[in-house]
Amino acid sequence: MAPDLDRPESLDDAIKRRRERREAWKREGERSIGQNLALIGALGWTIVVPTLLGIFAGRWLDREFGSGIFWTLGLMSGGLALGCGLAWKRMHRE
Repeated sequence: MAPDLDRPESLDDAIKRRRERREAWKREGERSIGQNLALIGALGWTIVVPTLLGIFAGRWLDREFGSGIFWTLGLMSGGLALGCGLAWKRMHRE
């Protein structure tokens, strides 16, 4: 059951989710250092790749239209926002 992002989480839902996480932690234990490092690396690339794509697309558009850094700055910011949003969602899935 996916949480409804439009309504605030009720106390009962929060308590239920915490209990489920605690039971899963008791069953599975903690993640290894290697798994944690892999997650950090994946999150880094999740942020970096859309940012770089925005920069490259922006540089190309700026060269085509002679617009200084207008497109580069805008698409870099958009790529960074997209990457951070994707990383945020992935962290909440883990």
